[in-house]
Amino acid sequence: MPPIKGLELIILTVAVSLGIFMNVLDTSIANVAIPSIAGDLAVSPDEGTWVITSFTVSMAIVLPLTGWLGRRFGEVRLFVISTALFTITSVLCGLSTNLASLIFFRVLQGAVAGPMIPLSQSLLLENYPEDKKGLAMALWATVAVAAPVLGPILGGYITDNLQWPWIFYINLPVGIGSVIATWFILRKRETSISKQPIDFVGLILLAAGVGCLQVLLDRGKDLDWFNSSFITLLACISAISICSLLIWESTEKNPILDLALFKQRNFTIGTIALSLGFGTYFGTVVILPLWLQTQMGYTPTWAGVTTATLGILPVIVSPWMGAIMNKVDLRYLTSLGFFVFAACSVWIGCFNTNVSAGDVALARFIQGFGAPFFFIPTLSILLSKIPNHELASAAGLSNFLRILMGSFGTSISVTAWDRRERLHQSQIVEQITSYSPNLQSVVQKLQDQGFPLPASYATVHEWAINQSYMLATNDIFLFCSGIFLFLMFLIWLTRPPFLVKSAAAVG
Repeated sequence: MPPIKGLELIILTVAVSLGIFMNVLDTSIANVAIPSIAGDLAVSPDEGTWVITSFTVSMAIVLPLTGWLGRRFGEVRLFVISTALFTITSVLCGLSTNLASLIFFRVLQGAVAGPMIPLSQSLLLENYPEDKKGLAMALWATVAVAAPVLGPILGGYITDNLQWPWIFYINLPVGIGSVIATWFILRKRETSISKQPIDFVGLILLAAGVGCLQVLLDRGKDLDWFNSSFITLLACISAISICSLLIWESTEKNPILDLALFKQRNFTIGTIALSLGFGTYFGTVVILPLWLQTQMGYTPTWAGVTTATLGILPVIVSPWMGAIMNKVDLRYLTSLGFFVFAACSVWIGCFNTNVSAGDVALARFIQGFGAPFFFIPTLSILLSKIPNHELASAAGLSNFLRILMGSFGTSISVTAWDRRERLHQSQIVEQITSYSPNLQSVVQKLQDQGFPLPASYATVHEWAINQSYMLATNDIFLFCSGIFLFLMFLIWLTRPPFLVKSAAAVG
């Protein structure tokens, strides 16, 4: 069918963007609410992060099904149904009264959310004019990076002034608007439908391998890792399932993971860069507000406002990217994005406990400049050799790995943060003895200010913990800077041209 033009194209873009917006928003909005959710449900902040990982892992498992589901039911119908179910499960999340029920509904929410992101990409690319496909990707990414601007702010404001369930209830009007508008524009432009068998074996192996690995990462710290027979069992099941999955998918006629896509050099390198970069990026996105609230005394609203500056420049820069992507080697743009991420990670890695909110906000603001240079060109690079009829599958597979790495990044960064804190605390405490002149001087000053002797020692201990978490935060960001620098050079293994072509153009 011919591309959509004029007002209908604008309505389509807005409708699909609304679905993307609430999907991405539901992850970022929960970041600053984790301490409040954990407190309200009487669980630890570490357990509170399961609200994020349960959603992302479930979504990642369903993502590879996007191609098969799209061919079986039609991409338009699938997007509309997924968006409607996402809206319903959002309300159910808000109605949860304990952590178990919240995680259960978050798993359901993630499962129905899986097809939304890749289908939003493919629906835009299939219905935009050939010469405006770069613009379509830029607009898609603008919405995807704009949601994190409002997410922390809304999450903080709602948590402080209403109750955390409202971070889910706000999806209701957004979801309804997206469903109605998308169906109105695309109901007569449904993609072709074919009844292909589903790869049940691949799906079971995928769910077992990824699910066990995520539980291992979430629970490993609390259960002392491989000293626990439960963790060891999870590791064995995950390893066997993932290895079996790779073998099975390489011979299956209708695989749930189309591994043949990795024969494309640009898809392979681009997906690695996108996944590893996003996992690293998302790990820092979770750690920073957690540190600000638990150690620096920030309220959820203030932590949200301080960290939300990350999304300001992407909103401004992303539309402009569509105009230059056809004129500049995309590897230069992607390298610039990774360099900005690395530089800002080093900057944050040098913070101390006296850092002001303005300094944190400024570092995040500048880091936001790198986001569109990372996401938009990388997406175009990895899809550059993929024909239209495989776009949904390719977008589904790349987003599966991206979101999976985001979930792993959350668990790994929180675990590493706690472990580094304990290491730094032990090193600091070793230097603090009752005979230390520095300790006696500090205690004496506190007593001069009216602190009793036990309170003085307790205050020093709190300072040690606070400093330990600061050093742990520094470690996380400095390590992440090294990963970004590695990816800055890795992307140069791809080969131009990088334009996303239609199936006809590919031939």
